[in-house]
Amino acid sequence: MSTENIGLLGALKEKMTWLGQRQKLVAQNVANASTPGFKPRDLKALDFASVLKGQQEQTELGLSVTNAGHMNVEGGNNFAPKAVVSPDSETTMDGNSVVLEEQMLKMAESRMQYEAALGFYQKSLGLIRMATKAPGK
Repeated sequence: MSTENIGLLGALKEKMTWLGQRQKLVAQNVANASTPGFKPRDLKALDFASVLKGQQEQTELGLSVTNAGHMNVEGGNNFAPKAVVSPDSETTMDGNSVVLEEQMLKMAESRMQYEAALGFYQKSLGLIRMATKAPGK
């Protein structure tokens, strides 16, 4: 049985995917903190309720199958977060609007949320394993 078929586990997996993508964008923002004219990006907020219902909108960063050996994701939940320009609170003279302190806060927030989602995921799998064990074993 795939964990995507279990609503909460699939939603937690999508949340962790979203948080991983957010970490990548924050890392890119930090790497470009000295690039003139660079505008930081962040992900469009994840609507967890619609993820649970399987109604999260499809966006531009989805996986594409370019080789017959790639995974077939048709029929599954092709969750792909959308990056949007998200200027921080300050802009320097060269037009760069990355504020490292704000980016570090986003990174720490994402890490804590990821760890919480991972904990829920692991506990849920443990409960499923316990429920499927034969009594007395």
